[in-house]
Amino acid sequence: MALLTRSKISRIKPDTLLDGLTTAVICIDHQLNIAGLNLAAESLFGVGRKHALQEPLQQIIPHFQPHAARLQQAVERFAGFIEREIRLVHSAHPVLTVDWTVTPFQDGKLRGLLMELLPLDRHLRISRDEMLTAQHQASRAMIRGLAHEIKNPLGGIRGAAQLLEREFPDSEHREYTQVIIKEADRLQNLVNRMLGPNRLPQKAKLNIHEVLEHVRQLAQAEGQAGVTVLRDYDPSIPDVFADREQLIQAVLNVVRNALQALAGSTGTVMLRTRTRRQFTLNGHRHKLVAQIDVEDSGTGIAPEMMEKIFYPMVTTRPEGTGLGLPIAQVLIHSHGGLVECISRPGQTIFSIYLPFAQDDMKSKGLA
Repeated sequence: MALLTRSKISRIKPDTLLDGLTTAVICIDHQLNIAGLNLAAESLFGVGRKHALQEPLQQIIPHFQPHAARLQQAVERFAGFIEREIRLVHSAHPVLTVDWTVTPFQDGKLRGLLMELLPLDRHLRISRDEMLTAQHQASRAMIRGLAHEIKNPLGGIRGAAQLLEREFPDSEHREYTQVIIKEADRLQNLVNRMLGPNRLPQKAKLNIHEVLEHVRQLAQAEGQAGVTVLRDYDPSIPDVFADREQLIQAVLNVVRNALQALAGSTGTVMLRTRTRRQFTLNGHRHKLVAQIDVEDSGTGIAPEMMEKIFYPMVTTRPEGTGLGLPIAQVLIHSHGGLVECISRPGQTIFSIYLPFAQDDMKSKGLA
């Protein structure tokens, strides 16, 4: 049995082990061409292995352009280095904060460098996601408690108004009892909206781009002058298992929020889809998740509002209810996903993450 176990272990390919790491690993030769990289590196820098191999590092991953001279020096001197919390900057991508370890290697006549990059942003994001989940659960518990306290007196007020109306059907005060009944109904509907959907998702296999196209058509039908809705879809994304109506509602809420951010001005809203590998959602690591980005070119969200945007009744618009984003978060959370936001002047991106069902991934050879 021991011999059999050792035999099995000896057959594990190094690439399989490397692809199981959350640390990004990149191997470069003496000319700083990419000789190998694992899945974590592909995901971190958004590059494909087939297109990256044997290509110059600074060309494929421009984040390393400012560090090319230092890497070349490390090859020539056959000396590595370690950098803590280094920021890798590229104008077209978000700044990456990583712990960077560079180790020289020699395989026969071949010299090169093995680079290990531990993305600190990922750990910060996981902590932020945990905080968002805790906030979501706390706000839901608070809303349910408030809803219970509000619904009971509302029912009594509405019932008393109906009794008065029946007691004095021809009274001149009937219009006042009607106001009471209508306002009680309006508050009841508001409370119900705050609570979000009262049914579990009815999941079925669906094409995520069909959902986005439906939302795009609805957004265009609203006809906001000066705003263009663009799309950048990854056609290779497999189907997801989700409740179509709930997913449409969630994405539509986020898109409407983006449109409202551009109200009275010109700009663009971009719908983008991508996949992310080895991604953690709500404390669970997934081999593959779908990412839906809704990006607008508005003025951005004030820093003091960023921690509050998913709370109910929080809005900067006088006519807003502050329920669109919280409801979207509830709907996506019920699918095991999460909604995140990053914002700066001129660019706000809401990212919706949805895990793929394991059975579907296996059928496509992705799991």
